[in-house]
Amino acid sequence: MTDSIADSSLFSLAFLAGGGEMGRQMRDHNWSASPLGLPQQWSQSLRTAVSIMLNSGHPMFLTWGPEQIFLFNDAYRPVLGAKVTWAMGERFEKVWADIWHILSPAAERALAGEATWFENQKLVMQRNGYAEETYFNYSYSPIRDETGAVAGMFCACTETTETVFTTQQLREAEQALREANKALQIEREAVRAANRRLMAETEFLRQLFEQAPGFIFVMRGPDHVFELANAAFQKLIGHRDLHQKPARQVLPDIEGQGFFELLDEVYRTGEAFVGKERPVQLKRKPDSPSEERFVDFVYQPLIDAENNVIGVFCEGSDVTERVLAEKALRQLTETLEEQVQTRTRELQQAEEALRQAQKMEAVGRLTGGIAHDFNNLLMGIKGALGLIEKRIAAGRTGEVDRFITLAMSSTDRAAALTHRLLAFSRRQPLAPKAVRVNHLVASMEDLLRRTLGESVSLDLRLMPDLWPILCDTNQLESAILNLAINARDAMPDGGRLILETDTAQVESDQAQALNVQPGEYVYVRVIDSGVGMPAEVITHAFEPFFTTKPLGQGTGLGLSMVYGFVRQSGGYVTIDSQVGVGTQIALAFPRCQKEFDLDDHVPAKLSNIPLVESDKVVLVVEDESNVRLLVVETLRELGYRTLEATDGGAGLIILQSSTPVDLLVTDIGLPVINGRLMAEAAREVRPDLPVLYMTGYAETAAAEGLLQPGMELITKPFDMEEFATRIHEMSKGAIKASRTLGQ
Repeated sequence: MTDSIADSSLFSLAFLAGGGEMGRQMRDHNWSASPLGLPQQWSQSLRTAVSIMLNSGHPMFLTWGPEQIFLFNDAYRPVLGAKVTWAMGERFEKVWADIWHILSPAAERALAGEATWFENQKLVMQRNGYAEETYFNYSYSPIRDETGAVAGMFCACTETTETVFTTQQLREAEQALREANKALQIEREAVRAANRRLMAETEFLRQLFEQAPGFIFVMRGPDHVFELANAAFQKLIGHRDLHQKPARQVLPDIEGQGFFELLDEVYRTGEAFVGKERPVQLKRKPDSPSEERFVDFVYQPLIDAENNVIGVFCEGSDVTERVLAEKALRQLTETLEEQVQTRTRELQQAEEALRQAQKMEAVGRLTGGIAHDFNNLLMGIKGALGLIEKRIAAGRTGEVDRFITLAMSSTDRAAALTHRLLAFSRRQPLAPKAVRVNHLVASMEDLLRRTLGESVSLDLRLMPDLWPILCDTNQLESAILNLAINARDAMPDGGRLILETDTAQVESDQAQALNVQPGEYVYVRVIDSGVGMPAEVITHAFEPFFTTKPLGQGTGLGLSMVYGFVRQSGGYVTIDSQVGVGTQIALAFPRCQKEFDLDDHVPAKLSNIPLVESDKVVLVVEDESNVRLLVVETLRELGYRTLEATDGGAGLIILQSSTPVDLLVTDIGLPVINGRLMAEAAREVRPDLPVLYMTGYAETAAAEGLLQPGMELITKPFDMEEFATRIHEMSKGAIKASRTLGQ
């Protein structure tokens, strides 16, 4: 205690005796700064109310004075949650500021002299640092001072959150439980009616006891003589005459069930007892058999000014319906669990069948489309070669060039289709180089204008001094052209297409959401003023086979190819579209930080590539005989000497021998030993050997360290001019490897 209270008369502070933790806190509290003043100065009405509240096992609080200073007992502490550390002595409005808009009207009515009652009131509280949905039964009753004026407000409450939630579950689970809840509502209405009758007997006691939803009674002396009891208790015991009678006389049917022994123990020790769902056998009617009920209750000792136990206060609830309902719910849950498991298995089987059907439908569309396109392309190649054969046989060689061009065109289209499929699967073998995006876009301007037509205007907005990026030049050109064609088709009546470049920094949180590395990125944006896309179309835009074009006018692989290429290059793609306004598609590529030769050159013609000295030796390892024949013939025309091997094992034997080899040209996918392992093994004995990989499919190319210094990659099918240029540059710029193992 503080010195001011400790020096005061013990008799004057006797009303603060007992009360558990809150009684101790009130005795120790420094009240000098409180609007209530020191406890020695409190009015008798406030002292009486505080004493009853502190020694009650039912959650209670009161407010006093114009400031509505907030005081509460131990049973009310759990209601406050984390607020319990500072709530005592604060303003009522501050303590429950989060629900004040609900509480204040009832508080104003109580301070105006009108008692109020609320049942299962929903209150969304912030008592533990988060929003918590709770339910309460509570009453606000005015407390009058010695002059008869309302000086404060008293509240007795019971938290019914668990009961409300359980009732809701039972209502959904079983009709019979809903009927039980209706019966419970009727019983509660009877309690409220009984409370209203008792309020007429005495204003103060009616406020404290009769509005409580549970049963309350007060007993005095070691024989536990009943002084007060509410209607709920009378209902529980069968409306017996109990006033001023000892408990054992009133309730002989509960003898031997432990309740009287508990009362004796609480009276003797002064320590409270809490019982949960305790069974009790009662004869609720004189001639009826015993009935089992379940009760929650608290025996709280009443302490006088000399700190002596003078009686026992009891508060509790008849929870029989709840206990029986929970038991029924548990039984129902056991059967429901089995039903849910059975239904879940059926749904899983149905979903698996649906997914399999969708897979087969997608595979059917893919194989059908590929077969149709490839048959057309093969027809062009086969037909052109057949006509070339006939013209040569007839000696009409002057007409051969036209059919050669036709066959080459079909070949290029077949390669483009293959690239689109591989880009869609993100297994396309890329040939990444440092690219100046502005230079590439500017070089495509004429092609784009011809593609868009006269009804669509093209506006290039290229950011100066744009960073270089590392990507496959051909695929970037194809992606931009693909997006431009889509934009043109979205503007059937004409419009405007903006092609702009820009840079930005992608921070860690954004990069994590986009599944890319944080850092500096270069953006290529294609913006049109077309019809736009609704949200459901945007959601599926990058999915394979998805297209909004009529049947036969779109394969559904265009945006899938763009997406696959950009993701394979370490970037990401975004779509921003609004119906009737237009669409913006942004391709984002990571900035190229390393030093590379910028990809601005054009491959030389085969006829313009100079011959090399005849001692240069190239080893060609290729299991496809036709491809090997073309490569060897091209090398010989360039003046190289050639060696051939049909698999990786045969090639490695040559490389590990004393045979001179200046350059290795190998396919990646080889029998026996693949090209990558063969090249790595060869470099152990020929560390400076230049290597040119050929591939039409490489799931792991540059991304997993395939291309070491002195190694390059070329994608099948390739132009022989491009192949010859790459061979010439590698032969000219590479440090000459050891000609033999012995040198």
